[in-house]
Amino acid sequence: MLHQRGLAYQAESLVNYDPVDKTVLANEQVDANGCSWRSGAKVEKLMLKQWFLKIKEFQEPLLKDLDTLADNGRWPDKVLAMQKNWIGKSEGTKLWFDIEAQSSDMHFDPVDVFTTRADTLFGVQYVALSLSHPIVQRLAADDESLQTFISRAKDLPPDTKEGYLLPNVVARNPLAQVTGFNDSTLPVYVAPYVLDDYGSGAVMGVPGHDTRDHSFWRTNAGEAPIKVVITAKQGASPPPLTPGSEDDQVMTARGFLTADIPEFANMPSKKAVKLMVQKLQNAGKRAEQTANWRLRDWLISRQRYWGTPIPIVHCQSCGPVPVPEADLPVELPNLPDSFFQGRSGNPLDEDETWKKTTCPSCGSAAERETDTMDTFMDSSWYFFRFLDPDNASSIVDPQKADAGMPVDLYVGGVEHAILHLLYARFISKFLATTPSWPSGHLVKGEPFQRLITQGMVHGETFTDPENGRFLRPDQVDTTVLSKPTIKASGLTPNVNFEKMSKSKYNGVDPGATIAKYGADATRAHMLFQAPVTDVLEWDEKKITGVQRWLQRMIRLSSAFWFPNKELATFRLAKHVDEDLGAIVRRYRDQRKLLQSEITNRQQLIATLTVPEAKLWTKTQQTIASVTESYAQSYSMNTIVSDLMTLTNTIWDAPHSSALMPWLKWHAVAHLIRMAAPIVPGVAEEAWHALYNNTHHTTSESEHDIAASVFTSGFPVADVDIIPHLNPMKTCVVQVDGKRKFEVEIPKAPASSFRDHATSNTLDVVFQLAQTLEGKEWLDRTTGKMWKMSETEESHSMHPAMPEDWKAIIVGGGKLVNFVSPKRPRN
Repeated sequence: MLHQRGLAYQAESLVNYDPVDKTVLANEQVDANGCSWRSGAKVEKLMLKQWFLKIKEFQEPLLKDLDTLADNGRWPDKVLAMQKNWIGKSEGTKLWFDIEAQSSDMHFDPVDVFTTRADTLFGVQYVALSLSHPIVQRLAADDESLQTFISRAKDLPPDTKEGYLLPNVVARNPLAQVTGFNDSTLPVYVAPYVLDDYGSGAVMGVPGHDTRDHSFWRTNAGEAPIKVVITAKQGASPPPLTPGSEDDQVMTARGFLTADIPEFANMPSKKAVKLMVQKLQNAGKRAEQTANWRLRDWLISRQRYWGTPIPIVHCQSCGPVPVPEADLPVELPNLPDSFFQGRSGNPLDEDETWKKTTCPSCGSAAERETDTMDTFMDSSWYFFRFLDPDNASSIVDPQKADAGMPVDLYVGGVEHAILHLLYARFISKFLATTPSWPSGHLVKGEPFQRLITQGMVHGETFTDPENGRFLRPDQVDTTVLSKPTIKASGLTPNVNFEKMSKSKYNGVDPGATIAKYGADATRAHMLFQAPVTDVLEWDEKKITGVQRWLQRMIRLSSAFWFPNKELATFRLAKHVDEDLGAIVRRYRDQRKLLQSEITNRQQLIATLTVPEAKLWTKTQQTIASVTESYAQSYSMNTIVSDLMTLTNTIWDAPHSSALMPWLKWHAVAHLIRMAAPIVPGVAEEAWHALYNNTHHTTSESEHDIAASVFTSGFPVADVDIIPHLNPMKTCVVQVDGKRKFEVEIPKAPASSFRDHATSNTLDVVFQLAQTLEGKEWLDRTTGKMWKMSETEESHSMHPAMPEDWKAIIVGGGKLVNFVSPKRPRN
């Protein structure tokens, strides 16, 4: 399909070659040090004919649509930044420099240079060409010194500042030619740092306004002064930079052209660029404002046996011909191990039986393409195939693609932030322009709506403080976990958490941990220790806290006692999701409250005691929070934390009323169901205990009984009732209008409050404040209120307040303002 659209092509190109794997690599598969991502070998540069995919055709949407993926944090910022930097769009100017040979009749075409800083054109002091630039290759044919430099440069680091000055070759600064402001002649260097696949393989060097150019100039031009053409302040004309001086500093920011430049003096950088381009164009020089992209077409050819064959047949008459769809897929030959022994290079190229075939177009003798595809090609669309794996006629049924794509949630390692995810986005955007995914345009061809890059698990390492050597666990005495010692020396080792490695002896065997603590405790511990996107520091000492939580949940599920008459009518599945009103009506002491007495929600809530309301509030809040974490935020660590808190709330709730056991029973049932996805074994055991403790045989059919937690459904929060349930409210306490502290006080019917001091409210404030920071103000012996008073008499309104103070209660107890006695003015 890509080939039919002209998006798959074969071309001769300078490629990255892995001498160990003996295959070419895409740019993305070469690290910053010029080494292969897989073998680690130093990558070589070779001219080979290879297959490419035109990913550049989609570069604009690949960049622009990152903004869509960024909405609401759906994709991590670091992944978006890595993709954006790799695509690498730069707004700038393309300029053409004339190249002249001064001692021969050799003629060169002008070289085009892309720059984001055309405002520094008057400061250009050299032009640098890549090792493989056509001009360099042409001159190297007759220059042995240049040949030697090119050969040696292949082994230099990518950031090397070495260069080779081309003798008798100069470049011409186009703006200097037009204005005559200064000499237009520029030296031309061959520089390894200039990349062939960025722009045209040529750059202009501005040592005064680019750090890399400054280093290159100082390395190759020595004492030569450096021009300064941009200044931070308007109207300045600084002298050239000289080596060794304090002023030999690069000005990289935009600013103003110096005052000594005619026509452009003191002009802001942005304005100067537009006028410079106009000046060049009016003078007949080529110049244009454009964009440059770091992204290059995707090289997919690999010289490996174990890749997917490229489905092309090469015919001398017809050229490259796609294999007919009826003959797809092209399968690898089943070669014995002996075939590979003693061979190097591409194995398929040496299998004449498999390679020889006939042209699908003309029937003449032809050969198969022996290169296989980059394995990232396979992983760039497998999620489509998952929707329709048995389809023998197409990659996916369009209706299934529309129903199943895009992927709701994609979880993977951050190491795929550029390679896999960029390629997957490219192929998906392509398929969105084909009948294979008709509705793909509605989501801009983006394959993954939400992305989570999971963090790594780091293990504990011990190192010897004397020599820094990593120690094996059996070399360290961990009898006292908080104070490990080195067995051989008795010293305290350095303890850190690092990426698990055999050489650091900090790997953890999941099987051993599960055998010791159980699968559920191990899983819950991993989820609880850190957000899924963060590094998890594996600390086995903390797993005991998770064990205690699970044990408490089991004990809660077995701890209920109810009168038999209630059990006789109670069925686990039928009543587990009753709302608060139904629970109160069914289980409230009928002598205190008849069912007919509950007519509205406000009246229902008013029947609850403070402990009952607290328990039900926490239960509903937890259901809402956990549901959000499971379905939207994927904060698994907060799920465990919330469930632990709810477990403790249920455990601590007093049996202070006839209704409380039933509220606790429902809270436990909800707790178990919420915990089931994380601790399925413990949840099933707890549900079984709750089931046996509650279920009594009646005449009702057995299908009403949810004997498994996994057939009971997930609880749904009554979010509307939560704000009304909380029996407490915050009371802000002020002194002379300035906030001092706050306390939680019980709510009371609005009718019992007035906007003046109320004895009951003050009772609560003084009582609760004694254990809080309010004691500093309200304590009878040490409080500031009494120290500021001129009397020791108690107020008639409240005995804990001095007689000369006032208390103003606002908003039904939301605010209490203590007003100190007024002092007479002197």
